[in-house]
Amino acid sequence: MYPKAERAVRDLLRKRGQLVRHKTATLLSIQHLLTRNTGVSLSGNRIKQLSMADLERLVPEADLALAVRSTLAVMHCLAAEIGILERTVKERVKLRPAFTQLLSVSGLGDILALTIMLETGESGRFATVGNYASYCRCVGSQKLRNGKRKGQGNTKNGNKYLAWAFVEAANCAVRYTSQIKRYYQRKKDKTNGVVALKAVAHTLARACYYVRRNQVPFETAKAFG
Repeated sequence: MYPKAERAVRDLLRKRGQLVRHKTATLLSIQHLLTRNTGVSLSGNRIKQLSMADLERLVPEADLALAVRSTLAVMHCLAAEIGILERTVKERVKLRPAFTQLLSVSGLGDILALTIMLETGESGRFATVGNYASYCRCVGSQKLRNGKRKGQGNTKNGNKYLAWAFVEAANCAVRYTSQIKRYYQRKKDKTNGVVALKAVAHTLARACYYVRRNQVPFETAKAFG
């Protein structure tokens, strides 16, 4: 079982993820409201920078302006709370060796590394790297009896937060690491983009298991060679 002493800070990071989703939904709500009523399409970054003068110019109708202004206030409030949670979690765990080693993995920044470290717990919880990859939902799920396939397994088994983290890491790694991008393209040529991305996520999950267990930095050539 996950150590009880670690659960509070892990749940704090989960709450941060929930607030990020709410913040994104709020931003999209503002985008849709402006586009539907004014025909103006603004990027997310532009919406975050809107001032009261900008709103008065974009939305002359008072009630509509109030709706946008109140939604913006909620979005800014969520952003402030997200910042507080991020700083608190980093203060709790930033000095741990496991966190430092995970930052060497392609595609991982502070938040993804924190998510992987806190959701994984101690590496000794998993007998093999295959058990860990399965827990991360990076392998197929099927029912076997006497070595024969008897249908699909429960695809909801495992940790959804780790599954999300490794897919996000795979997207970043494919975008910014040339060797991983080539690996992704080879897989994509044989299957499709979704399967190829999951293959990258699976490889990153296995790499993170060994990085944490052996306390060594990540080597792209060794994982994706």
